[in-house]
Amino acid sequence: MTVVRPATPDDVDQLLTLAEEMDRFYGATEIDPFELRRQQLQAALFSDLPAAHSLLAFDGAAAVGFAAYAFLWPAEGLTRSLYLKDLFVSQAQQRRGIGHALMESLFEVAGKHDCSRVEWTTDSDNPAAQAFYKTFGVEPAGSKLFYRLEQ
Repeated sequence: MTVVRPATPDDVDQLLTLAEEMDRFYGATEIDPFELRRQQLQAALFSDLPAAHSLLAFDGAAAVGFAAYAFLWPAEGLTRSLYLKDLFVSQAQQRRGIGHALMESLFEVAGKHDCSRVEWTTDSDNPAAQAFYKTFGVEPAGSKLFYRLEQ
């Protein structure tokens, strides 16, 4: 049975393992040293001013997926939105409902925080992700273009 809950500082090592698998999935061939990644993750999620939040999905004691998200403001009017930055399920655990459980938990988080919307992107060359997101009855918003400035 899949259990989804917010990540805690005790989960850093399991999050790092999943994040490394995700990076390799997206083509990374070099990964920063473990201790540097640990510091980066702790600062991003568990500092006094966190940049993001994360939900973890567990199968027993093993973390098998995560969702990284942040709140954005303003959304509609002066409400906030929940922006899903990354959703990842370990390849060995895919197609078992874990992604759906993470998404449903994100929708609950958005509701608890009075978000007017949940937003996300996916790569245009990832038809599996596009098909997955379509199962929620959501079509891509063609009115937006995505820009990125590398620093």
